[in-house]
Amino acid sequence: MDATPDIPGPDRLVKPPAARAPTGACDCHAHVFARPGSHYLNPLRGYTPPEASLNDFRAMHRVLGIDRAVIVQPSVYGTDNRCSRQAVEALGDAGRGVAVIDLDTPDDELARLHEAGFRGSRFNVLSGGGVDLTQLEAVAARLAELGWHLQTFIDGAALAELAPRLAALPVEVVVDHLGHPDPELDIDQPGFRALLGLLRDGQAWVKISGAYRVDSGPAPWPAADRFAEALIAAAPDRLVWGSDWPHPALSGPMPNDGDLFDRLLAWTPDEDLRRRILVDNPARLYDFP
Repeated sequence: MDATPDIPGPDRLVKPPAARAPTGACDCHAHVFARPGSHYLNPLRGYTPPEASLNDFRAMHRVLGIDRAVIVQPSVYGTDNRCSRQAVEALGDAGRGVAVIDLDTPDDELARLHEAGFRGSRFNVLSGGGVDLTQLEAVAARLAELGWHLQTFIDGAALAELAPRLAALPVEVVVDHLGHPDPELDIDQPGFRALLGLLRDGQAWVKISGAYRVDSGPAPWPAADRFAEALIAAAPDRLVWGSDWPHPALSGPMPNDGDLFDRLLAWTPDEDLRRRILVDNPARLYDFP
């Protein structure tokens, strides 16, 4: 597989949102991609990205008023975390990272990532090339030694079966993109019901991100609303928000980050609730100073 991009880049004409983010707000889910051909690419990846630089990412944040960011290792780089680590290091105290590690990742690499600001590792089951769930418990044991959490990107239907394993892990669990529920079903679908249970029991965090991954239509993605509202009602102190910039592996229309932030504003009309999700909860989960 060559390095020619086969997905579009982000919409760089970011719309100003209806309100700016509060001071200290954190975008808890974003990726950075190196120039095509300049970096290792996972041969099992599900897509090939165009360049999406840290400078472009910061420019988007200036429009929204975001001060902090969590860079999440994308599946296209496998367990080679160098590109993500460079971005986290460049962000300094305003940056944190979520890596992808497996049983073969050396201890000294974990120490290097922790020093850089990484606080979790991701199991991506949907995008291709991720670490297999057979390693879930063994990797979680390694994460527990560091005080890291385990992040999952998985189809919502699989959560019903996976939930007992997640609940038994010795680490915090973070679930991506509203739990990736089926938009054709209501909130009582088994996987989403299991996610709400994990959330209420204090065994999981959820990213209320990726509305367009639930609703494939244009903004404002109304099919995602009932899931976000149910998660907020269940456990607002265990939710964080992310832009999912630069919106990789997307075949539908490219979302505008101003529209995505406006969706969060609609879900959180109360300013105290909004501050908890954007500022206070990320500070706890990602160990910000």
